[in-house]
Amino acid sequence: MDEETFRKHKSFAGPVKPSMLRRRVGHDYASRCVYLVTLTVEGRRPLLGTLVGRADAPAGTADAPHVVLTPLGERVRQAWMANETYYPGVRVLATMVMPDHLHGILFFQEAGVSLGTVIKGFKAGSNKAYRELLGLRLLLPSRLPHGGSIEGQTQGATDEGQGGAVLVYDGTVCQQSKGLCQQSKGLCQQPKGVCQQSKGLCQQPKGVCQQTAGGAEKRDREHGMLWSPQYNDHILEGAGELERWRNYLRDNPRRLAIRREHSEYFRVRFDLSVAGRTYAAIGNRFLLDYPRKVVVQCSRRLTQEEIEAEVQQKLTLAQEGAVLVSASISAGEKAVMGAALKARLPLVFLSPSGFNEYSRPGNRFYEACAEGRFLILAPWPHNNRETPLTRQMCLELNAMVKALCNVT
Repeated sequence: MDEETFRKHKSFAGPVKPSMLRRRVGHDYASRCVYLVTLTVEGRRPLLGTLVGRADAPAGTADAPHVVLTPLGERVRQAWMANETYYPGVRVLATMVMPDHLHGILFFQEAGVSLGTVIKGFKAGSNKAYRELLGLRLLLPSRLPHGGSIEGQTQGATDEGQGGAVLVYDGTVCQQSKGLCQQSKGLCQQPKGVCQQSKGLCQQPKGVCQQTAGGAEKRDREHGMLWSPQYNDHILEGAGELERWRNYLRDNPRRLAIRREHSEYFRVRFDLSVAGRTYAAIGNRFLLDYPRKVVVQCSRRLTQEEIEAEVQQKLTLAQEGAVLVSASISAGEKAVMGAALKARLPLVFLSPSGFNEYSRPGNRFYEACAEGRFLILAPWPHNNRETPLTRQMCLELNAMVKALCNVT
């Protein structure tokens, strides 16, 4: 394909959209490899468990944050562990079932079966458990009497995952924006069988759930499936990365507890206007109202001694009540921000990576966010691909830092 034809095809297809669900181009997913996999429940419904405990409770104590699994969550955990049974060449290295998602580390010990095949089998097994536990059946339109009405229809419809099916629980049609009825404990409770949540937009009199999007009706995507389409995977590459993954999984309940106890600092805001520019933000935005904000910008040419002097100077200013602001690009800037973070001092950090609605601060920023002493600002849209900083990007970020500090 010549360059002109490629440009035409690219234009026709539209712009490339970043996605955490995109597979890595060129990677052999049937090779010997270790993966960190994340699957989310459709609609992020907390069907798999309940978080209990306190974020500040010591690990290993009864009050430490942990997830108490529902019967469905336990079946999901069992289905995930069964990957070793169905695929002898696959080992489950770690698992963490959260209320609305699952993290798991899989080791493919030899080439052969692909990651996609394993995930497909796991989804099929846990979807079946989901429908069994909730008493859900999938009823094809051809089996609905009276041209689609469910009046008089009772439980016992066949469990067929065909397109165009509707969900039936004990003779009721479950209707909701995400396709699954969640009144009370996930079962349709309306006496006449039509469950209509305020945002569900399910108003069809004959009981077939139709969503309205942009004026066009479309049948619910999942038809009783537990998981959202696709999944996210990370490929093990660096030394020490596996242990970091294990720690991340173990720490998931505590991180969730922190977010819930300090939700105002973990909610992503996409419309924060500061100094003539709009940012996405996570953290305590009121740090920008501090009367004194200090630019942290260090030349790449600084010696180690000069960097240490810069760290001490900026820490002294922060201890006196200033907020340090930086894009943390050079070694000196990273040293200052790292020392201030360790000293539990207030910081504003400009990130070149944007946010999506599920973005969270990195591990070392969690406590700082929870304590209201950290703010992350992202001037550019979210992109899950790591893009090296260009000189122009660095100049722009440093200019933003000065504008936030009212420094010309």
